[in-house]
Amino acid sequence: MAVILKKTLEDGSLLGIWEITEDIQLLLDQVNFSASELERFNGFQSNARKLEFLSVRALLRKMLNRVVRIIYNGNRKPYLDDGSYNISISHSKKLTSILLNSKKRVGIDLEYMSHRIREVAHKFINDNESIKKNAPTEKYHLYIHWCAKEALYKICDKKDLNFRLHLLIKPFHVNDKGIIKGKVDNEQISEEFDLTYFKYDNYIIVYTSKD
Repeated sequence: MAVILKKTLEDGSLLGIWEITEDIQLLLDQVNFSASELERFNGFQSNARKLEFLSVRALLRKMLNRVVRIIYNGNRKPYLDDGSYNISISHSKKLTSILLNSKKRVGIDLEYMSHRIREVAHKFINDNESIKKNAPTEKYHLYIHWCAKEALYKICDKKDLNFRLHLLIKPFHVNDKGIIKGKVDNEQISEEFDLTYFKYDNYIIVYTSKD
């Protein structure tokens, strides 16, 4: 199915989402690897990981209409080799997403919603956060919190952030889409962010950007 969403947001960010329905060979035909990328690709043992790797690069090429390489810093934060955009990447099951902005920092996360989220909620929800207790709203509410905190973690360069202690999502009314408020607060960072969320099938996507 390839690209299911490609749009320019109000702040100038480029948002793309790819649904993986192709096999490995079909995706290989759509990318142009560097030697280091090919070596990394060949090192993956699972087909799922290979498909993720390929879909990210195929989606980036579709979004920019040119070949740009993705590189990573010591914290595994992605960058473009030509410096043209800040980039954030996420994937879960059959979806891959990319958020780009030429000036602002960006963070995006998407997750396929399963029932496992309730089992680990205590690891990322703190006492100042409000969660709806009625299923299935509870599961959806928890996933919005999780994805929002992942997006905050990414936009802040993954710097020593504990999801429960340092990341806060302010109370909000749950809808199919909306804008919520998040705060990052530790010894290095104290910032507030607006985060946009929406559903696609059984996935939740949350993204944010800031100067």
